[in-house]
Amino acid sequence: MAPTRLLIFDLDGTLIDSLPDLTDATNLIRSNYDLPEIGIPEVRKLVGQGARNLVERALPGSTAAQVDQALGVFLDYNLAHIADKTRPYPGVPETLRKLKGFGIPMVVLSNKNVALCKEVLAKLGLGDAFAEVFGADSFPYRKPSPEPVLAVLRQYKIEAAECVMVGDSINDIAAGLGAGVFTVGCSYGYGEVSELAGAHYQVSDFQSLLNLPFFNTKTVSDEKKLKLFS
Repeated sequence: MAPTRLLIFDLDGTLIDSLPDLTDATNLIRSNYDLPEIGIPEVRKLVGQGARNLVERALPGSTAAQVDQALGVFLDYNLAHIADKTRPYPGVPETLRKLKGFGIPMVVLSNKNVALCKEVLAKLGLGDAFAEVFGADSFPYRKPSPEPVLAVLRQYKIEAAECVMVGDSINDIAAGLGAGVFTVGCSYGYGEVSELAGAHYQVSDFQSLLNLPFFNTKTVSDEKKLKLFS
């Protein structure tokens, strides 16, 4: 296994649990169309393909103009309430600090718009862990297309075999596999377990990333490992 030189993380469902705030934003736009509230389990099925896709599915039968208007309301509310109820998953801040200590660049690659990604990461105190944040508006294509992953590899001049993609859904795993990078599926997130079947590895909690063989290469010295894991 080649030394790991880049880590790519999904955001929602991988680093943070944003479903409570997304549910509030979804029910706001549904109420504007006299639709009944839906719960977190229902909203969980709507996420992963970006805000427009969520709005379209949350407002069945709406016209394009109605979706445009509702999308603006959704995004404005989400930005204003980006971290009211959203929290990092257990162990995320501590594990990110240890991973950063390895000296491997870490980036976020999300299907959420960049401004929202950066805002929630800043509010939750996670932004400093990442060299860069990429979102739905960073590239012409979004996950599950491998093109965003390939674009990040080109930007960092990293070979696919030197990169690890970490995510919780088929969008992340398909994008990573299509780009030829190693993939890690997070079974605690929003995706169904079956969506992670093709991943090279699966973890049931974020801290377990540290037990994977990507961090047992020459990238990390034995002395640094002892310090980080002590």
